[in-house]
Amino acid sequence: MRIQLIPDPAKKGFTRLLEPLTDQFIRKNLNPNVFTTGGLVVNAAAGVLLGLGHLRAGGALLLLGGVFDTFDGRVARGTGRVTRFGALYDSTLDRYSEIFIFLGMAYHFFGTARPWVVAVILLALGGSLMVSYVRARAEGLGFECKVGIMQRAERVLCLGLGALIHEKALLFALVLVATLANVTAIQRIHYIWALENGRKGEKLPQEQNYNGD
Repeated sequence: MRIQLIPDPAKKGFTRLLEPLTDQFIRKNLNPNVFTTGGLVVNAAAGVLLGLGHLRAGGALLLLGGVFDTFDGRVARGTGRVTRFGALYDSTLDRYSEIFIFLGMAYHFFGTARPWVVAVILLALGGSLMVSYVRARAEGLGFECKVGIMQRAERVLCLGLGALIHEKALLFALVLVATLANVTAIQRIHYIWALENGRKGEKLPQEQNYNGD
């Protein structure tokens, strides 16, 4: 049984809640890259606020940035603008967004005489980037790889809510992300190993060669 921090019904319910606004954007034929870029700007601002110690404001912007991340893909599909460059642009800016967020948190906690938290933040950042990397590498080898307990939506919700509640809640959220993001990267590696060995009914295409990075 697949373990999820955010159940599928909750994700679908949130998407339905945003549908009227999404439909408006599609009718106006807005470019999805506007939302991708807007998400980066919002997350960069969130990182600055978090670094300055305005945790609740930073947490609110972090959650808002997650909403932007929901819009871009749906608007792209709705307006017929799904492109390979768009996918690359979205994925790249998502990674920069995470870097800005964790950088802001690291700056904040380093200034509170708790530098050990910076190590936790680096683990959380590393795990978050590896989750994305393993998926990208797997898809480059011909697999679909969207499994894992701590994907981007879960990370955004966990950190955003933690910052909104209290600094201690944010600390707990960081430890959770640092642990489960790296677990997710390992889950994805195991999933692809299982696929390659035929345990899930799929084989790696013969023409693909693995080059270690």
